[in-house]
Amino acid sequence: MGFSYLILMLTITTAVASTVNSQIHFLTPHSGSAGHKHPDLDCMSWRVAVEANNLRDWTQIPESCVDYVGHYMLGKQYRKDCDIVAAEAYKYAKGLNLTGDGKDVWVFDIDETTLSNIPYYARVDVAFGYIPFNGTKFNQWVEKAAAPAIPGSLKLYKKLVKLGFKIVFLTGTKEEFKQPRAKNLKAVGYTQWLKLILKGDNDHSNAVAYKSTKRKEIEEGGYRIRGNMGDQWSDLLGSNPGDRTFKMPDPMYYIG
Repeated sequence: MGFSYLILMLTITTAVASTVNSQIHFLTPHSGSAGHKHPDLDCMSWRVAVEANNLRDWTQIPESCVDYVGHYMLGKQYRKDCDIVAAEAYKYAKGLNLTGDGKDVWVFDIDETTLSNIPYYARVDVAFGYIPFNGTKFNQWVEKAAAPAIPGSLKLYKKLVKLGFKIVFLTGTKEEFKQPRAKNLKAVGYTQWLKLILKGDNDHSNAVAYKSTKRKEIEEGGYRIRGNMGDQWSDLLGSNPGDRTFKMPDPMYYIG
């Protein structure tokens, strides 16, 4: 898909949107995911630093990188990057000797790991993570249960199930949204799982502590975490991370 076609489609979508919250952020074609330099910042270098966990505790993407991040997330490169992570995860998984006792577990995060929130982040009032995070707006999006699957992750999920893995979804989404989350997962093809773990409404621990605790509980229950996949380093760091971790790309937000 060429950038000219992408810009055309985004312009049409914006023109017909009925409310500002449903408009798609307009992307100008002067900078794309090839890493063209902006006046004050090389946005590809910024994204690489984010993915390598060298940039931490940031709250929004740089203003000069809005177009870059938008083109990356909506273009072919993001999907290719997701696909190669999923392919490597499957290569690893199929090489394991599963015991067949139903105790081999694969842990998936949800947001930007199995489900994509690009329809939300592409909105003009979100701007791919440049506008500071608004929990109320995002929760309204979650309640719609309309997030599409990330294709590579869905394909991996189906292959893992066939191999005999038990699937655990471990998300920082609050427990009150369990019903729309389950509905969304099933609607796009994630039809079965061992556990769907959401964060308690009164749990105020950070992401690393929360996910470490839940993974420890899984293993104390007699399960073996053979693989663990997430889009944030906080999905993968801490205790009981599993035998191997896989990081999905996400330059739109940071969760510590």
